[in-house]
Amino acid sequence: MSEEVHPRNRLNELCNRQWLIETKSFWRSADVAALPEWLDADLLEQFSLWLGETQGQERAEAMMGQLVSSVMESKAPPRDKLKATHPATFSERDIERLIRLFTKSGQIVLDPFAGTGSTLLAAATSDRIGIGIELIEEWLEVARQRLEAASVSARVAEATDVLTHAEMGAQVLIHADARSAMEGLPEGSVDFIVTSPPYWNILRKKGEKVAQERTGKGLPTHYSESEHDLGNIESYEEFLTELGDIFGECGRVLRERGYMCVIVSDFRHGKQFHLYHADVANVIEQSHPDLQLKGLTVLVQDSKGLYPLGIPYAFVSNIHHQYVLIFQRM
Repeated sequence: MSEEVHPRNRLNELCNRQWLIETKSFWRSADVAALPEWLDADLLEQFSLWLGETQGQERAEAMMGQLVSSVMESKAPPRDKLKATHPATFSERDIERLIRLFTKSGQIVLDPFAGTGSTLLAAATSDRIGIGIELIEEWLEVARQRLEAASVSARVAEATDVLTHAEMGAQVLIHADARSAMEGLPEGSVDFIVTSPPYWNILRKKGEKVAQERTGKGLPTHYSESEHDLGNIESYEEFLTELGDIFGECGRVLRERGYMCVIVSDFRHGKQFHLYHADVANVIEQSHPDLQLKGLTVLVQDSKGLYPLGIPYAFVSNIHHQYVLIFQRM
């Protein structure tokens, strides 16, 4: 017998045990738990239930903890040809996990930096309504095609018409600058926000190994040439200021007690190592008086390749994790 959702749970559709696991501050990002090929999830659940009936729930959980790691091993699904054209994407599976933790079926999820539509695909899989804002027409079209390929009902709409389409059950794309698009959304109109903002202008760094590999494949190495693209701002301080304006609007459109998750990674720029997650957290808290940092989760990316950066001359870190910054509108 499956465990039931607590009647006072107003946030998600997880039972208390599932929710408890999700509160860990450390996740291993990238795919489903690394189980033996013959041991699928259904068989594992049956075994877990049998243990609970014969050994008691507390003893069963201790035994299962020894058999199967409670840290989720995840791998990003293979990047399809459309998604691979974008120079900076993130895993639909990680987004879906966050969506299922912080929302219920039918609720509205916003991504102000939609890119190739990963959040909308995850929202559709989770039976939620996704709203994605994308500045660059090329990436908006890629997102639309990916949704179409997945047989997901989607519309490209003006910000003022978004909620009408959302009420009809469609995923919605907005072709606009997030700074202006969110002005068309009513205050408190979205239930959850999940996004990964631009990493300043580091995609334009010359000599980066990944950029060289993408150039060799004829793929774009940066977002766009648009003057409105945050990734083209020269000054880091100015970039953070503009980013703060967008998150200020996020705080306005997010409903009271709703959550916002921002996925970021620290990075190097020249000789400077930027604690980007800390800078973004500070900017967000300053952007809206009601947005409060509730915690962060570490997302480990074991599937990334290792590059001998600095070897044999100096230590240079291979950054194989991201941070999920978790905010709530109070």
